[in-house]
Amino acid sequence: MTETTAKAHRTVSRVTDILEFVAQRQGARMHELATALEAPKSSVFGLVKGLVSSGYLTDDKGTYRLGPALGNLLLQPAPDLVGAARPSLEALRDTFDETATLGIGVGDSLTYIDTVESCQPIRYSAPIRTRRPLYPPTAGKVILAYRSPLQRDAYLQSMITEPDRLQVVRDELATVRAEGVAFNRGETLPDLSAVARPIVVNGELRGVIAVAGPTTRITGHLPEIAQALIGVTAAAAERLGSRGPRSNAGNP
Repeated sequence: MTETTAKAHRTVSRVTDILEFVAQRQGARMHELATALEAPKSSVFGLVKGLVSSGYLTDDKGTYRLGPALGNLLLQPAPDLVGAARPSLEALRDTFDETATLGIGVGDSLTYIDTVESCQPIRYSAPIRTRRPLYPPTAGKVILAYRSPLQRDAYLQSMITEPDRLQVVRDELATVRAEGVAFNRGETLPDLSAVARPIVVNGELRGVIAVAGPTTRITGHLPEIAQALIGVTAAAAERLGSRGPRSNAGNP
């Protein structure tokens, strides 16, 4: 293969400049980014929104900060969150012998960042650090339920075209937010069912713990697991709350 010389690419340079500027300032607004890049605001707007959608930035009321997708590059996502949630995952596995997972929102995707698998021969194996859709996975439902109505609708409208179906999903997510629990009974895969609850610290979604297993085995236990999740997510939130800065786990 012939060796070539690396050359700058304007779009790539702008994207890296945006990420570096946000990192240096620990957050920046759109006009600050446009000024720093000496680029039209309209051009920067599209790049920033693309980075938000992919999870490399988060939008905190118009201030853009580094997002959780960077953790996937470093292979060390949200270490405080993982450490705080791990005892809860192990407790759930030990109690129900089904797979327990810890998920976060990465832009418009769900990513599992830790899992404790069932000891049973037939079990759910969660793909770690792999992007999945926010809907219909159980943990993704919780993340969507905690998004703003504008963000939630923008995502759902990109995924669901039938108006009647869209309203059904909106109603489901409203129930998830009100009751703090999401269920999935064969919606993602016919033979897989799950239940999930959020880890919330000071009113902010930090992550989602879910328990999943074969539908024929777990369906009758979902209410019991949902009840157990109340205690373990609260315990994870208490441990996380004492560990310091937030992880942006549920932000777009």
